[in-house]
Amino acid sequence: MRRRLVHLSLAIATAAMLSTLQPAPARAAQCQPPGGFNAFIAQFKAEAARLGVSQRAISALDGITEDKRVLSLDRNQKGFRVSFEEFSRKRITSGRINKGKALLNKNADLFASIEKRYGVPGPVIVAIWGLETDYGAVLGNMSSVRSLATLAHDCRRTEMFQNELLSALRIIDRGDMTSAQMRGAWAGELGQTQFLASNYVRFAVDYDGNGHRDLIRSVPDVLASTANYLKSYGWKRGQPWSEGTANFAVLQQWNKSSNYQRTIALFATRLAEG
Repeated sequence: MRRRLVHLSLAIATAAMLSTLQPAPARAAQCQPPGGFNAFIAQFKAEAARLGVSQRAISALDGITEDKRVLSLDRNQKGFRVSFEEFSRKRITSGRINKGKALLNKNADLFASIEKRYGVPGPVIVAIWGLETDYGAVLGNMSSVRSLATLAHDCRRTEMFQNELLSALRIIDRGDMTSAQMRGAWAGELGQTQFLASNYVRFAVDYDGNGHRDLIRSVPDVLASTANYLKSYGWKRGQPWSEGTANFAVLQQWNKSSNYQRTIALFATRLAEG
């Protein structure tokens, strides 16, 4: 049951993300060109090289094929018209609360360090962590590069996904992860708090000091990067996060679903209690 609810949360988050993000600037590669997927990849490789991506990173696209399952999932997203009470009740479970509090205690020094640097308290980060992937238990196992290439080739949101694919290559280029390590949800989200590749490039930090920004395997990097994301959108240190506050408005930048925003806020409050 827990895994089913996590997958449902990811589907809702993905639907909200894909329906509200502004398209990125148009790229030179033509979506669905006459030569098909291979022709698109050839065009995209040339554009990536022109934009300064190394041939080492671009080689992640060698031999790549379109993933029909990704297209099917993209076309069959369903709206979830449920009340906030029902939405939050299924996600803020006693098991998640207990595990979240245990993680707060276990990593108390880490959360104190992150809050000192970014101003975001541990309960808010842990609430997002729990809702997105059940604290890293459900990350997805699809090739992020292949998923993004498939969605970029499709003409529905080609500008957005060409930008995300380019960002994925930049992650490889700067040595944070290899293409083989970049596995996640069907729309290309990465890591324990489900970053888009473009947000990975913008907000991921190397908090464990090993020289890599690893949002899949490094808990310090995951938690600090999530805090950095919120800080970058205007999180106010020491201020509340309840509905109607400035910090609640920052949660709207995390996910456009009002149910999801309110659930993060309520979950964080429950974690902060006692």
